Amino acid sequence: MADNVGNADARPDLDLEQALADAEAGCGEAGVGIPMGGHRAGGDPPLAVLGAEDAPAEASLRVPPRAGHPGGHPAGVPMDRQRHGGARSVGFRPGGGPAAEAYLARTGIKPPRIIAWEITRSCNLSCAHCRAAAEFGHYPGELSFDQIKATIDDIVTISNPIIILTGGEPLMRPDIWDIVDYAHEKGAMPVIGTNATLVTEEIAGKMAEHRIPRISVSIDFPTAEEHDAFRGEPGAFDASIAGIKMAKAHGVGVQINMTVTTLNHTKVEAVHDLAESLGIDAFHIFMLVPTGRGSDLLDKELPPEEYERVLTWAYHRQKTSPLHFKPTDSPHYYRIIRQQAKLEGKKVTREEYGLDAMTRGCLGGITFCFISHVGDVQPCGYFDMQLGNVKEQPFSQIWTESKVFNELRDYSLLKGKCGACEYKAVCGGCRARAFEVTGDYLASEPYCAYEPPAWAGERPEV
Repeated sequence: MADNVGNADARPDLDLEQALADAEAGCGEAGVGIPMGGHRAGGDPPLAVLGAEDAPAEASLRVPPRAGHPGGHPAGVPMDRQRHGGARSVGFRPGGGPAAEAYLARTGIKPPRIIAWEITRSCNLSCAHCRAAAEFGHYPGELSFDQIKATIDDIVTISNPIIILTGGEPLMRPDIWDIVDYAHEKGAMPVIGTNATLVTEEIAGKMAEHRIPRISVSIDFPTAEEHDAFRGEPGAFDASIAGIKMAKAHGVGVQINMTVTTLNHTKVEAVHDLAESLGIDAFHIFMLVPTGRGSDLLDKELPPEEYERVLTWAYHRQKTSPLHFKPTDSPHYYRIIRQQAKLEGKKVTREEYGLDAMTRGCLGGITFCFISHVGDVQPCGYFDMQLGNVKEQPFSQIWTESKVFNELRDYSLLKGKCGACEYKAVCGGCRARAFEVTGDYLASEPYCAYEPPAWAGERPEV
């Protein structure tokens, strides 16, 4: 299954805002954090997205190092840690072009900075956590190349986003290079979320030829035996590693995404170390959103307290990691950053924390969204609510007028302990998890252990 579809496969630096930060961006991201942003509880996570979603469009995507340090992140690790590839490495500012600035001035609504686009649901794998429940074969109703071009034409009237081409497995779409070229031509930045098992020397060469700055690949276990069992295909691990090496050899940046569950939460550092040994540019850990085929893993979802442990570990590991390393689909991470910084006597400033100080958690409908293989527009790939279809209505109209999008942009509407939380402006809770568990996308994030001082109600059971 495509590495961008569900929890971690769909966002190349949902970083795939995650402007791969406002993340994404990114459920879902790129990000190319993204949000590769966004995905349902079933496919692979998005690219967190190229290191662009995390930065506001108005801000420069390169940050000068702090005096006395090679960079500005907590332990002196360079703030702009992505080694190669990504929006920032080529000076791209998603949502910062003239059309985006004019749209913001005209409407008061932030333009999309990262769009995760499922260009096909067909896939050569059958991963346990796929939000799309993708399988090999043709899916009826997929957008044609002409329909994709028309949608891109409309998108660029309001923004110049990172577009995460995901799936399924996007490399199974025969016209993918035509889509990539058209996105470039219109001023957007295409990146690819792939499981990398189909990457050959020829495909890696085409990625470079067609100016793909980064791909994201999901690796969920440090060994072939475990990874292949999770991915449902013997040999998937070795094929993905070979594809990663070929992409790197052709100068294409690579991000590894890992979906964390009870099956592998003790192996996060081992996967991080594998990524580092491969010379990967970015490492994003995704928290499972139980939708699609991923709903079968509901009993493998980490409990709230374990989320806290993993995310707190990530905060400290980031200080020494040479990778662009960040949690995705984990909005409460931005609360944890501030809590841990306070314990250390620090303030979360851009000079000290880089883009982590400038983005927020859930970006669905704010600067990130998802387009399905048939053209349905959703806040993210995991948020299984169709807010319009690009075959019937312009994307720009859906982005501007959707009641759900506009409610997601108004943090004062959050309910329960999320509404009472002093961190809601930097976290917001995962709206897809709230919707999946309670049926109300404005309800409390069900997998957050924090009890805000202002919260007088009872914590919902998970």
